[in-house]
Amino acid sequence: MDGWWECPAIKQMFKRIFQAGLGSSISSPSYLLDRTIALLTNPQKLRRAFHIGERHYDISHRLFEQMLDKRMIYSCGYWKTADNLDDAQEAKLKLVFDKLMLKPGMRILDIGCGRGGAACYAAEHYDVSVTGITVSEQQAHYARHNCRDLPVEIRLQDYRKLDTGYDRIYSIDMFEHVGYKNHKTCLKTIRRCLKPDGLSLLHTIGGNTTRHLTDPWIDRYIFPNSLISSARQITTASEGLFVIEDWQNLGPDYARTLLSWYENFNSHWRQLEKACDRRFYRMWKYYLLSCAGAFLARSLQTWQVVMSPHGNTQTYHSPR
Repeated sequence: MDGWWECPAIKQMFKRIFQAGLGSSISSPSYLLDRTIALLTNPQKLRRAFHIGERHYDISHRLFEQMLDKRMIYSCGYWKTADNLDDAQEAKLKLVFDKLMLKPGMRILDIGCGRGGAACYAAEHYDVSVTGITVSEQQAHYARHNCRDLPVEIRLQDYRKLDTGYDRIYSIDMFEHVGYKNHKTCLKTIRRCLKPDGLSLLHTIGGNTTRHLTDPWIDRYIFPNSLISSARQITTASEGLFVIEDWQNLGPDYARTLLSWYENFNSHWRQLEKACDRRFYRMWKYYLLSCAGAFLARSLQTWQVVMSPHGNTQTYHSPR
């Protein structure tokens, strides 16, 4: 970030680092202290719920506008048949809502709605009403503007304060901000808010091993108080609450999504540099390309998990 060293191929460097398992061989007193604090405290408690919105999602609407697709979806695209970012994000939304088997008139909840792209798509294409919640004031402002002519309500609200009676509930790349101590609370909230015959979809970044602390650099500069969940943490939290109907891994698609974001960010830098200095440019480049390397190395995954309260009476056939 400070320009002390250069790397012309950050993506490839991190891919090799993760493939070689170098991260697990490095430790330090500060890391051990941070891990102990994470075990003893709950950094994602309710009173800190809006911290991530202020620190990350509110930094610059212009930045996300130039970096993301036309719907401003800040999560992994689905590249099975797509050859550009707009199509990949639309394909991902269609995949999510087809898995949820939306029907006209349903009441839908979007936990972590971002700038409203997914909520708008659901209302436009499936004739449903959507309630979206976010902890980012900027996201809420733009989501309300984007969805103003649709049956979509946007709330600035933490997930722990939700009401009940939804036919379908989905969360797209919000679970990373919940924290392992709150996994059960989050899924209990979804179960409480979901009708007995409903379906829920969890779209989240996942890790191959169970951790209690995120990468220190990511925590300090990009996503404070975040944590990548393991499959064990998700399944443990779901026990006694949900039947898992389907589990799909889209991990490699996130690498391609991140590289598309970087290409957009880099090509529009001249329009952004008045608001973001050179140090921010180096930080953001490092963030996008190092994460792409982690996904290419398969150290990080992207999971879509479909859950039902009691299990479908007939076999659930998931679209791909």
